[in-house]
Amino acid sequence: AWAQQQYIAIIVSYCRPHAYTMVRHFSPVLLATLALSNTSAFTAPNYHGLISSTVQVQKRSSTALSVIRQPIMMPTQEPLVPYRAPGSTYDQFIGLKSRQLRDRKLWISEYIGEEASNSIISSLLYMQSESEKEDIKLYLNIPGANLRPALAIYDALAELKADGCKISTTNIALCAGMGALIAGVGTKGMRYSLPNARYLLQKTGMDSVFQGQATDIALEVANVRKWNQKINGEISKVTGQTPERIDEDLKRDFYLSSEEAVRYGLIDEVLLPMPNKRQPPSDIVDLGSFQSGEEQKYQGDNPPPTEQQQAAQNPGMMRTNDDDEPPVGKA
Repeated sequence: AWAQQQYIAIIVSYCRPHAYTMVRHFSPVLLATLALSNTSAFTAPNYHGLISSTVQVQKRSSTALSVIRQPIMMPTQEPLVPYRAPGSTYDQFIGLKSRQLRDRKLWISEYIGEEASNSIISSLLYMQSESEKEDIKLYLNIPGANLRPALAIYDALAELKADGCKISTTNIALCAGMGALIAGVGTKGMRYSLPNARYLLQKTGMDSVFQGQATDIALEVANVRKWNQKINGEISKVTGQTPERIDEDLKRDFYLSSEEAVRYGLIDEVLLPMPNKRQPPSDIVDLGSFQSGEEQKYQGDNPPPTEQQQAAQNPGMMRTNDDDEPPVGKA
């Protein structure tokens, strides 16, 4: 045991200038040293501030060592899809959201703050610059939003509608708070929802804790009350309900299912599967009549040729006996 300790001390002191490289790459000398020792972990000395962690090593036997490694994580970046630009002869890979943006489809699936609002408005302005009259499709899953950034998106969508652009909104999961107002600002007749999606209408409040003198707090409360009345008026424009009823409904959190949102006037239609898509296939398959407006060559004035006509046109092709057998003579 004393000889082993002395041997370990000599090796560590000899490899001290290269300790960082040995720990990083698990040098065979270091592994051999750990194999001879009775420890299960080696704490690398912190020379020049290079190493400050412990390398965990499990000892299976006196000659075999296994290193605990971190699991490999899947990539979390945006998936890439092929896209061919107009006038190009080859495809290139771009982000999935960028590809859908080229098709005038925009996903809003995050809490709307300042940065999210800037990104969404810039995407809307880009699609408007590409074409002012083509439809824009929005797919929404908004868990909440700040008041001013959400109102900026609301005003941008209203401006696009005023310029003649049709806005389609589809709630795929949840539109809460100002997200419900964004879902209802779409063009009438183009506001959709999935069957299990939900809406939450609620009054607005302060974005953060407000501190100050009593007079300043009273002014902030009056400002919040003013904005609540403003939001009630916008919801009234979108749904067609009276501001008094909206104020009564929003005294507490007001949840709506997809069907209730249609009756309330917030959206227009719930997207349901087509009935014929769920029907099992029948035993008898109708393949149609196979009729065409043009007259076929073998119909009308051009009847199919008879056997005599075919024999006259192709005398060598109308043999009744087998080609491989000799001709059969009559008795």
